[in-house]
Amino acid sequence: MLWMQTLPALSVFAFVSSITPGPNNLMLMTSGTNFGLRRTVPHMLGVSIGFVLMIVLVGLGLAELFARYPVAHEVLKWVSVAYLLYLAWKVATAAPPGEGDAAGRPLTFVQAALFQWVNPKAWTMALTGVTVYLPPVEPWIGLALVAGLFGAVNLPCVGVWAVMGVKLRRWLGDRRRLRMFNIAAAVLLVASLYPTVAQPATGSLTVPSSSRSSGE
Repeated sequence: MLWMQTLPALSVFAFVSSITPGPNNLMLMTSGTNFGLRRTVPHMLGVSIGFVLMIVLVGLGLAELFARYPVAHEVLKWVSVAYLLYLAWKVATAAPPGEGDAAGRPLTFVQAALFQWVNPKAWTMALTGVTVYLPPVEPWIGLALVAGLFGAVNLPCVGVWAVMGVKLRRWLGDRRRLRMFNIAAAVLLVASLYPTVAQPATGSLTVPSSSRSSGE
């Protein structure tokens, strides 16, 4: 089957894009450091399940919508940038666990799932996964394969970042070190926006015929 030929390349893309730094992974590492692994699990599940849902919806037609109306993609990009800047500020000014109120709480499952829709890296991953790796034949099987493979690969990858954060807890037990870590994480979160901000406003999104077939 044609979609089987794309499986190796899709697997590599799913792993590399899921394990490399980005808003999700940086926030999960920060959550693991501040709240521990158990309290970060809903955040992890929200990221992976929310992203799988995004891939399905993109495959069902959102990619085609953005191709026809580039302004919608541009508006979403800048809304995402604004929201991530807000999150970076919240991370940098977060009170240590046990102090403050909302600032001392990890993201819930629903919050993490909804966050995917304003995460520029998640949009890039979903659009690329659907437009590049979805074959023009058997689109429904292909879409299920793309979504399922990403779900299987993404959860362990984001879990690695949460565990990395947990491993840093002992060293960051000092309040001053924890504050410096949160500020550094916020700076990295802002830096992760560079590829999105630097992307040209026009001509940056194309949808091959494979995506169009899947959305019909």
